[in-house]
Amino acid sequence: MGPLRPDEHDALFEVFSRIVEDHEGFPHAPPLTTEVFAATWVSGASVSVAARVVSGSGEELAGAYYLRPNFAGRAAHIANAGYVVARPWRRRGIGRVLVEDSVARAPVWGFDAIQFNLVFASNPARALYEELGWRAVGHVPEAVDGEDAVIYWRRV
Repeated sequence: MGPLRPDEHDALFEVFSRIVEDHEGFPHAPPLTTEVFAATWVSGASVSVAARVVSGSGEELAGAYYLRPNFAGRAAHIANAGYVVARPWRRRGIGRVLVEDSVARAPVWGFDAIQFNLVFASNPARALYEELGWRAVGHVPEAVDGEDAVIYWRRV
């Protein structure tokens, strides 16, 4: 686990593109462009962190997260985070490791809280977020394509 390396951008683009295409947790409209990818994961993030696993073919990107200010100015101490886990690596604890690592790293980047703006009601990660201390602080009816979303917040 460590900062996303430039040589991992293509692998992360593929993971994120698939998630966007399958409408799995991000409101981006497919098809994902390299510009939207860069604004989300590279230039738009304070930090992007990759989870790597060693497989038979060497080191592989299993997932990633980003942290960035959720708001500008005096509220920039509240981070926004986004997480992805590549399909072959799901249900193996990688999501938990990513979330826990983001909580640990957030203060290093000047954040004292993390807020998720739109967690789709159907997102199975909601149980993990709640287990790890996030609380629902809002509800957005019909946020994306008619699906409700929850706003989560926690102090780090």
